Amino acid sequence: MSKIVTKKLNLWYSQFHALKDVHASFEDKRITAIIGPSGCGKSTLLRVFNRMNDFVDGVRTDGEVLIDGEDILNGRTDLVTLRKKVGMVFQRPNPFPLSIYENIVFGKKIHGETKREQLDIIVEKSLKSVLLWDELKDKLNSSALLLSLEQKQRLCIARLIAVQPEVLLMDEPCSTLDPQATARIEELMRELKSNYSIIIVTHNMQQAARVSDDTGFMLLGELIEFGKTSEIFTAPKDRRTEEYITGRYG
Repeated sequence: MSKIVTKKLNLWYSQFHALKDVHASFEDKRITAIIGPSGCGKSTLLRVFNRMNDFVDGVRTDGEVLIDGEDILNGRTDLVTLRKKVGMVFQRPNPFPLSIYENIVFGKKIHGETKREQLDIIVEKSLKSVLLWDELKDKLNSSALLLSLEQKQRLCIARLIAVQPEVLLMDEPCSTLDPQATARIEELMRELKSNYSIIIVTHNMQQAARVSDDTGFMLLGELIEFGKTSEIFTAPKDRRTEEYITGRYG
């Protein structure tokens, strides 16, 4: 079942045409990787799904982006509700300069949850979901800024999970991590997909092949090819896809 569908999606940064007639269908509770060379529109496409591009001056978008059948580009979309439903993990972990506990409950407090007992349950559940509870349960009042890079990235994922999203957007989530930490974050992604739809932007072809169920290849703002990862990497239909994944450019 499709969670997100784009139809004739176009986006401009002032005069620059960044996304060109993107048609795609992202399935529920699967990991989709978006690959392609730098500047091809991968991160721009990702940010469309929670309207993060709205913060950029001169952005203009047309076409449709349907999440659960609702077009999020129409003027009636409640952006607070949308960003609660569609959370984002950035390239570099960005915990708030607060305690571990306060990082996780930050979003719930914004949405009106104030009962300490309920917040305690949310913190434990969220940390367990990213396999950090045993490591951090005795350090909840410590600054989140003291954590390792991998722990910070897991904490940022836990912070999203606390507000009960349905979609997780991940923009190069392992680019600052060493190979061992990357492997653990990839393992976490596989565990999370049973409850979330995950879309990941990555330059790492091996990572896309390892963790994703579906893959989209972008080039110069166009979605050149989209399909099951196993087919994209072993029998791509477009010559440009084959040239990219075999390292002839990019």
